[in-house]
Amino acid sequence: MKLVSAKEMLDDAVRGHYAVGHFNLNNMESVRAFLLAAQEVKSPIILGVSGGTAKYMGGYRTITDMVQDFINFLDITVPVALHVDHGKYSEALDAIENGFSSVMFDGSSLPIEENIEKTKEVVRLAHAKGISVEAEVGGIGGEEDGRISRGECADPKQCKMIADLGIDFLAAGIGNIHGKYPADWEGLHFDVLASIKEQIGDLPLVLHGGSLIPADQIKEAIRRGVAKINVNTECQIAFTEATRKYFEEGKDKESKGFTPRAVLAPGLEATKAMCIKKMELFGSIGKA
Repeated sequence: MKLVSAKEMLDDAVRGHYAVGHFNLNNMESVRAFLLAAQEVKSPIILGVSGGTAKYMGGYRTITDMVQDFINFLDITVPVALHVDHGKYSEALDAIENGFSSVMFDGSSLPIEENIEKTKEVVRLAHAKGISVEAEVGGIGGEEDGRISRGECADPKQCKMIADLGIDFLAAGIGNIHGKYPADWEGLHFDVLASIKEQIGDLPLVLHGGSLIPADQIKEAIRRGVAKINVNTECQIAFTEATRKYFEEGKDKESKGFTPRAVLAPGLEATKAMCIKKMELFGSIGKA
């Protein structure tokens, strides 16, 4: 099975009233965990790569080859898209040239005119190779690769301006943030989401910062047209907690328990379990 564009899977999600999970890669264990989870429950999946992860894992071509090789080795038959997450303009172009099947250009911090021009060029280059494109309007709060933002709600009119460029799905801020949500978080702004949908029609919407949002709000967002939900923090927490427990129980001192494969195995299984839990919430199980 070769990597696929995310366009068809998200168009299907809009029609079927469910969402496809985007799960961020962090290391080789996460590649295996997410692919095995998707195959086990027959769900399409999007594997996300941030700029920081690309540098850590050896660049976009290295990640492309690793993911494709694991797909072949593990006999993965469900649709898998490999996607740039919050890519700068140069990062989106780099991934287009190095085998990714989907890219996000995040021009939300730029003046809208510059966001439009650069998004337009990314769409032209990506679509020429059958690669899907995500764009963003309205900054997502929290921390992403060292950049901290309070987040904002997107302007529905600007959303239409970007949507009209021919992108395949749109990330729009509706009060969501990256990382852990503070106790005084106001929740998702569904009035803003409704206004955005009035402007962009059936174009799939993306919810970033999908970790730790209450389940009822996730389901309501999907009902209102969100078709892609990004998850990273909860998977990282699951991995860390399982690894910590392994050491606390002294398993690293048993037999060959000190080997890296043994140490990392509980984190892999915990990541896989969290991924399946999210797929169940998103309604994507059995949709592959």
